Formats: sequence, structure tokens, C-alpha cells
Amino acid sequence: MKKTTSDISFYFLVYLMVIFALIVTLYPFLYIVNVSLSSVDAINRKIVNFYPIGINLNGYLTVIKYPAIWTAYYNTVWYTVIGTIFNIVATCIAAYPLSRKNFFLRKQLNFFIAFTMYFSGGLIPYYVLISKLGLYNSRWVMVIPVLLSTFNVMICRSAFEGVSEEVFESAKIDGANDFKLLIRIAIPLIKPTLAVLTLYYAVSHWNEFFGALLFLGKTELQPLQIFLRRILVMASTEVMQSAGSLTAVSAMATSTLQIRYVCIVVAVLPIIMVYPFIQKYFVKGIMLGAVKG
Repeated sequence: MKKTTSDISFYFLVYLMVIFALIVTLYPFLYIVNVSLSSVDAINRKIVNFYPIGINLNGYLTVIKYPAIWTAYYNTVWYTVIGTIFNIVATCIAAYPLSRKNFFLRKQLNFFIAFTMYFSGGLIPYYVLISKLGLYNSRWVMVIPVLLSTFNVMICRSAFEGVSEEVFESAKIDGANDFKLLIRIAIPLIKPTLAVLTLYYAVSHWNEFFGALLFLGKTELQPLQIFLRRILVMASTEVMQSAGSLTAVSAMATSTLQIRYVCIVVAVLPIIMVYPFIQKYFVKGIMLGAVKG
């Protein structure tokens, strides 16, 4: 089919906007990577732009040899893995009954779940509640209070509702109870959606900052994001001063800006590496409910 002039103009504008959005979103991260790999002289002269100048890995060596970053890494990985597992289990358990039309509290619970999306008790009552429950300065404060996301429960509920009712009826005739229906039929049929929810929960835990800032006063329990805050905002030279295996001259010769950018790269690299493996599920899950009929 031959394209008209208006069609060509439309596609040209669309591609132009996409290219512009790509540059705007990609260049800042590319610049950070380039600075983290460049020499101190090039950084100080501010000549690093689209590619690294004078490849220098001293910044990475300095950060890697700083023990506190590995403690923060371990904490973040623990919060992400354990928290995501608990999130997915709780989300499935909450969403499945709400998707069943014969559940007698279905309408009432759906209303209360939606209500929590718009109203909350406030920050101070939330802080008092966490303290009274004994979760302050505990690893579980990063898991239990954020066990469920209302939005994700609704997505999972919609996915369960999309499973044909005839499948459940056939399983019931064969003697399956609700627990078997959930484990053996419902969950396997919505794997793409669960993959997307896993990504949502994992990224949320990996980037969690505010909860840790409020409830984790112990340094040995703080996640990577709090460590980054300390490096980027409060004391960016502490990494260089604590690089015990490097000489003092070599450590202090490393650019402070470079140390900051190296920490950013090290912090975001795991999530960037995991995403390609679940990209196909992300596309399938995000299209859930987009086409009807």
C-alpha cells in the first residue's frame, strides 16, 4: 500500500520524537559510564562527552576494595530476593479469591483494596505502628510493611479473571480443590503476568530508599541506596580514604566525581543485566487486557 505524504510526515515526526526521547534518556547514563572509565585529567578538564578518554579503572578498583559497599550490596540483594518472593506469594493469595465470582466478600474487599490507593493513615501513624510492632532496625521492616501492592493485586486479579471458567470447572469435576486450582492451573496460566509483577516488585525493592531511611538506623542493615546517598551527598571522599589496599596517593588521585559515578554504575548494573532475560514476559504481561474479544 502506497503511503501518502501525510503518512510519511506522521511517521517522520514519530521517529524523530522516539530518537529524541532515546537520546534524552540514554545520554545521561552513557555520560556517567564514560566518566567512570575516563582518566582523572580528562574529567578535571571536562572533555568527556560521548566516549571515555584515557581508559582508567582506578575508580572501580577503589570502590570494589571498599568493604561497606559489599555489605550494602548483600542487604539490597537480601531485601530484593526475599521481599519479591513474599510479594509474589502474597499477591497470588490475595488476588485469586478476588477473581472468583462465587466469593461472597468479593465486592466488599475489592472496594477496600481500591480505597487504600487513595487514602492512608499518614506518615506519623505509620512510623508509630512500625515501632510498636518491633520492626524498627529489623530486616523484616523492608519486607512485611510492603508485602502487597494494591495496583499489582489488581493486575494479578485481572489475569486470573482472564483464565477460562471452563478450565476451572473441568478441574473441579476431577476433584481439584481451590488450593490445587491456584497452584496447578491458575498460576501456570498467568506466568507472563507474574514475570512482570516480579520485575515491578524487584525493581521497587532494589530502589527502596525512603523506608530504609526511616526505619534502618543501623549502618550494617542499610541497603545500597542509602550507601549511595552517603557517597553522593554526604561524604563522597570516604571511599577513597578507606581504600586500604591502594596507596594513599593513588586513592586521592582518583576524581571525587568519578567515584560518585562509579558507585552509580555498580548500583544499577545488576538490574540492567537481569531485565533482558524477562523482557519477553514483560511485553506479554503489559499487554494483558489491552485487546478484548
